[in-house]
Amino acid sequence: VQLAESGGGLVQAGDSLRLSCAFSGRTFSSYTFGWFRQAPGKEREFVGGILWTGTTRYAGSVKGRFTVSIDNAKDTLYLQMNSLKFEDTAVYYCAAHKRSTVLPSTKEVDYDYWGQGTQVTVSS
Repeated sequence: VQLAESGGGLVQAGDSLRLSCAFSGRTFSSYTFGWFRQAPGKEREFVGGILWTGTTRYAGSVKGRFTVSIDNAKDTLYLQMNSLKFEDTAVYYCAAHKRSTVLPSTKEVDYDYWGQGTQVTVSS
């Protein structure tokens, strides 16, 4: 499995940005996907996740502002980020695993495949 993020960049506080994560190497369906981020000097943290059935889960800091979605026709995962804040500045990673679960896991160790990351910088 290969994952490749794109869509990062420099935006102003209050702006929106959509990250994409292209999936390849296996059949897209039945995977659980997650978005994580790592700010300078901080540990990587869970942002949001989605099951192939469409069930989603979000970190409290982004709930109501960020939306995770999948496009099965394009084998692509998305992270729509609205009302961006300075504290959203980080490298964003997409991740995937195929174990059966009822909710996307918030733990890094549960994900087997990772993208290389894309930088999101929000200026205040």
